[in-house]
Amino acid sequence: MSSILAKGQNVSLPDDVVRIDVVIGWTETEIEVDASALLLRVDGKVGSDSDFVFYNQPESPDGSVRFLGTSATEEGAQARIAIDLSTVPDTVHTVALAGSVGTGTFGQLGKLAFRVVDGAGHVLAEYVTADATSESAFVFGEVYRRGGEWKARAVGQGWESGLAGLATDFGVDVDDDAEQDQADRPPGDASATEPQPDVRADSGPVGATEPEGKTGRPARADTPATRARGVRTAKRVAKKARPMEFKFAEHESWQPARLFSVFGVGAGEEQERRATSALIATMQAVRPFARALCARMGAPAGVFEGYVEVQYQRGDSTVIPDAVLKVVRGGRVWTALLEVKTGNGKLRREQLESYLEVARKNKYDVVVSLSNDVPAGPGELPVQVDRRKLAKVALRHLSWAEVMHEARMLLSHGGIEDDLQNWIASELLRYLSHPRSGASEFVDMGRHWVAVRDAVVAGTLRAGDQKVLTVADAWMSLSRHLALRLTAELGVGVKHILPRRHRADPAARNAAAADRLASEGTFEAVLRIPDTAGDLIVVADVRTNRIRCRTTLDAPNEGTAGRRLSWLLRQLEDAPGDVQVEAVFSVRGNETCEHLETVRGNPKVLTDGRAGEIVSFSLEKSFPMGNRRSGSGTAATFIASVTAATDAFYGSVVQPLRGWVPPAPKQSEPSDADSVVLVDG
Repeated sequence: MSSILAKGQNVSLPDDVVRIDVVIGWTETEIEVDASALLLRVDGKVGSDSDFVFYNQPESPDGSVRFLGTSATEEGAQARIAIDLSTVPDTVHTVALAGSVGTGTFGQLGKLAFRVVDGAGHVLAEYVTADATSESAFVFGEVYRRGGEWKARAVGQGWESGLAGLATDFGVDVDDDAEQDQADRPPGDASATEPQPDVRADSGPVGATEPEGKTGRPARADTPATRARGVRTAKRVAKKARPMEFKFAEHESWQPARLFSVFGVGAGEEQERRATSALIATMQAVRPFARALCARMGAPAGVFEGYVEVQYQRGDSTVIPDAVLKVVRGGRVWTALLEVKTGNGKLRREQLESYLEVARKNKYDVVVSLSNDVPAGPGELPVQVDRRKLAKVALRHLSWAEVMHEARMLLSHGGIEDDLQNWIASELLRYLSHPRSGASEFVDMGRHWVAVRDAVVAGTLRAGDQKVLTVADAWMSLSRHLALRLTAELGVGVKHILPRRHRADPAARNAAAADRLASEGTFEAVLRIPDTAGDLIVVADVRTNRIRCRTTLDAPNEGTAGRRLSWLLRQLEDAPGDVQVEAVFSVRGNETCEHLETVRGNPKVLTDGRAGEIVSFSLEKSFPMGNRRSGSGTAATFIASVTAATDAFYGSVVQPLRGWVPPAPKQSEPSDADSVVLVDG
């Protein structure tokens, strides 16, 4: 049962909970929030700079506190810090949990949520605030010791001086003057990304007069290294490696040799072993890729090692997970058991529970399943297990689609600086994209798709049919797949938007989608892409075999109707002529709609005889769904049609659009009476 905290309130954490995640959530994703933690002594100060955990220093020296990065959620976005309470040093009294923004302020984010969750995802404490104004750093809460137990407290205190100012007030020595030195380090220099050596930190509270030597630590030598170096809060700019080029082929049919061959790949276990080996080997060689995937599993940033076909004894039987993953940082070793499925292979509950038992016995951190299943929502599992088995070990799921999207993100938008590592990652993506690998993106709507489609066309479909609920769940997975694809392609976090009541209730979500399909014959997905003028809405009309994509944007709030329409047309110079343009006026009942080609020839067709001002525009284009064929090909055709329509509409219509930005206010011209004459002497 979670505790809702007001500012200043606290709650005791359960005695049997030793690992917690602290999650900071917000809804306005235009501004990114970075989580941080400060390990504080009784005097309220850090013991050293290494007790400051954040994006440039993602783990405390003992590994008890780890920065896990940010990720998109159905409600917006979240930043996460992991704490192992059993390994927090005795000298640490409090772990202060903070957030910071590089641009903007917390007042622009609206509602902010601070949650403490256990390993099974249950919320232990929650603090929600909307009181922030001009702050750029904010301490949301703290986890602290009191009387032999751990407690969580809501704090809600802000800083206008940003992350550097907050850290300085807690005794961290910040040295952002060395930012250029950081940028100039050559790729592969570990000191550019690893935490800096323990350097000076204040020994007492601000204003304290504690004599020297009271800290119990030996004095440091005053050397140029200790004088010049401190924690750098400025983010390091990622560099991008060059892709390997092959220029001397005599014919376009010549293919470069594959690092991971697809020849002779069988099905079943052979396919799984090949895909697993290729994945683990690439993670071993390409550290940024390993970090990105392990972060999705809840691992710290550290040295990665992977092992395949490791045997464990469980009673009289032998348990062999597909791989064992280890991440080492400082004195902490994070371990995961990996279960892999390819092709149509399905995860089994009893197998996952067996691995959970092995992980618990060996004091491992997590069991990870990897398959072609794409759950409809982040954090959802394709197979439900006994929740009692999640008390000590977490269970997480990755899809092969997510693995491929993560590789595309790094290859397209930076993060891999070494040319050879860049080629290795591209070869893994080349292998996984081949049908023989058994790893696929979203390619199937399920075995009931043909029957449900035909029932929609015939008008006999009913929302309560279990078949339609299964297909509705597949549509939700396809919608999330669209968001993942665009995220990888564009390099920004694209979200699949759902009503609040459906975000944590898959049954209600699927029931609503099934009801819409039965009554209207349509599915709908809303995709929110950062920095675009409006959401991209995809409607699949099964009755008419059409895909409709649309977006809506606000019109300028000044000028005549003609000037507002001209503003839109200038941005749609290269858009297809069959895009429908709808103008919505301030006076109801005056909406008009024409094809873009017609509006280009005669803009007044949208404005003549209309009362009121144009307040918004809606743009829509229809695409064919593809040929209706029997068997599994129908689902593949449907998915390909939805994907192609989404890509085409975004590129030709949504991407060129920019929201209206009013001009800056003009100064008034000074009159003669306002003139001032300056006279010497």
